[in-house]
Amino acid sequence: MDLQYFENRALARGFVTIAGIDEAGRGPLAGPVVAAAVILPAGGAIEGVTDSKLLTARQRERFYDAIYERAVSIGVAIVDAGEIDRINILQASRLAMKMAAANLRPPADCLLIDGNTGIELDVFQRAIPKGDRRSASIAAASVVAKVSRDRLMQQYHRHYPQYGFDRHKGYPTRAHREAICRFGCCPIHRRTFRGVREHLGRGSSGAWSW
Repeated sequence: MDLQYFENRALARGFVTIAGIDEAGRGPLAGPVVAAAVILPAGGAIEGVTDSKLLTARQRERFYDAIYERAVSIGVAIVDAGEIDRINILQASRLAMKMAAANLRPPADCLLIDGNTGIELDVFQRAIPKGDRRSASIAAASVVAKVSRDRLMQQYHRHYPQYGFDRHKGYPTRAHREAICRFGCCPIHRRTFRGVREHLGRGSSGAWSW
């Protein structure tokens, strides 16, 4: 598959700054959702970059550096657990993508968005299901979002080591669920999520949050 197909179509229509957008962190029980928007130069696909879930952590780190070296612009945005609980994870993901796009300098005149829905931004956009495997710029955004979020979870681990955030990054692994049962919830847990809400009131000590 030509990973520059959608970018080339946009260029042919006269768009100049074409951004791919993706997010990381919809499924975890703890931590933020992070979105990234990436504008690559025309013909600037980075060989090997694809959906971040198909890459190893070492590959993601290597590609992250390559993307930052090559990109025209990168925008990253974070929506924390409290806001996720307030507006729900779908709306929080869309908000993070909107914020990431708004952080681009120069701004994008065309957005290629992973998924089925657009975002509330007055810019031409196209939603592309499985876009992180079909578009070079969305794939790059998926890597930036994933690495950015993983690094945040490493920082959270230093404050809440009992949960093992450095290993599972907040996802509902068996070890994470057992830690919640044992220690209760901490400030970065998503209180509306099943697997967390059953344990409210048994909070971990410490009030630090991002």
